[in-house]
Amino acid sequence: MRKIAVGIVSALVGAAMLVSGGGAAMAKTKASTVDIRDISPNPVVVKGDSETEAFFKVDASSDVDNVKLSVTPLGVRTLRAQEAKQVESWRFSVPFNSDDPAGKWRATAQAFKDGKVVATDEAVFSVEIQQDKAETRISRFSADPYKVRKGKSVWFSGRLQVDDEGWEGVRGEKVNVYYRANGSSGWKWVASATTKWGGKFTTKSRAWKSGTFKAVYEGNDELQGSESRTDYVRVISWRH
Repeated sequence: MRKIAVGIVSALVGAAMLVSGGGAAMAKTKASTVDIRDISPNPVVVKGDSETEAFFKVDASSDVDNVKLSVTPLGVRTLRAQEAKQVESWRFSVPFNSDDPAGKWRATAQAFKDGKVVATDEAVFSVEIQQDKAETRISRFSADPYKVRKGKSVWFSGRLQVDDEGWEGVRGEKVNVYYRANGSSGWKWVASATTKWGGKFTTKSRAWKSGTFKAVYEGNDELQGSESRTDYVRVISWRH
């Protein structure tokens, strides 16, 4: 009876060792991992000639010896990927400027163990390049005549210019004219004009009450907006 009991115990111990041995074998064969967890900022916005630094947070399993990160623009031919600088742990940084292509980019993280790549992860992010807008001005704005009878036309003229190593006329841009009546705090649109050669524009509106006029340019993707000085017009009734 004792021999049978000893045999049962030996069998159980052997089975337990077999199970624990199998578990150890499974633990040894667990795959290495690497994961790009965060890209900040995304999109990466570069303004004018400034530089924007993007940060990449990567997670890796404890058995990994080293992690490398590189970035490449999508749809653009490049000789090699741009390698990121490691700032701490598995956190990396990459500077971007206006010379870098705008659009989609791919970040690639590689985990190394014993000098060999054991895991790879990829993530896509965006880069936006915002060029500085050129300064504009509206010069020589005038509302004529200074004194006009009620219901008659007031003519507006001026010149839209851009600072391009000196002030030059801008052609083909829309300029709006606004009016503020005496005793009012609000501006109302009254006319629009498109600039011609040399940035010159002319347009007109009827006069009903004395007030102040100004010209406004809203700007576009390349040009800043601007507005003119104000010009006052006195409106008189027909009986004067």
